[in-house]
Amino acid sequence: MANDRLRDALDRSRVSPAELALLTECDVKTVSRWLAGRVPHPRTRFMIAKRLKEDEDFLWPGAQRAADDVSSSAGMVQFYPTRGVVPPNLWDRLLDAATADVGILVYVGMFLTEKPDLLDRLHKKAAAGARIRILLGERESIAVKQRSVDEGIGPETISAKIDQANAFFGSLTDVPNIEVRNHSTVLYNSIYRFDNDMIVNPHVYGKTAPMAPAMHLRKTATYGLFNTYSDSFEAVWRSATPKAGAR
Repeated sequence: MANDRLRDALDRSRVSPAELALLTECDVKTVSRWLAGRVPHPRTRFMIAKRLKEDEDFLWPGAQRAADDVSSSAGMVQFYPTRGVVPPNLWDRLLDAATADVGILVYVGMFLTEKPDLLDRLHKKAAAGARIRILLGERESIAVKQRSVDEGIGPETISAKIDQANAFFGSLTDVPNIEVRNHSTVLYNSIYRFDNDMIVNPHVYGKTAPMAPAMHLRKTATYGLFNTYSDSFEAVWRSATPKAGAR
């Protein structure tokens, strides 16, 4: 169905299809498709609505609600442009609420070691019956050294940081319900699981983890994003090497 609201808004604002194409960096044929009823991507809708001084919901009724429904059904709670802007209290809140399954998949996870009470909290979680699994990078693996080069910090830097992480989490290796392993996989994402909630930090070539996006996911009744990344965690866990002394 033709989008008469968009066409009328263009006329009122005296914006031609060619001008709209220039604004959105699309071709005129794409604008014609929008006028014919195709819905632009969210970022493009925002740009158009701002230029035409109209509400998105007026120009494309229900489009935002449909997008929200898709995110909800997939298990997306919140998207963060960088891991660095994830609220610090969210990490604490998710860890505090977890009672059954805590899983950490990283190469280093150095920011976690900056929490002075983390080890004590993990000890208490394990004592209460929670399963704690920590996956750190294998310092000599090709994937680790390549990641260090890709980030422009030299081939041995991440390996040295892994040594620090191994030392930090080393006291946990003999604790019942806690296991630490080292993995050699290419780390496409860092994963932090807290029962049915998860923060996933997808990695971006040439960027350090804090500068890459983060997603807060929640397990849904049907197979969704949470399950996708949970399956990935389990695959890495099966391939990883238990640390000496681990139970």
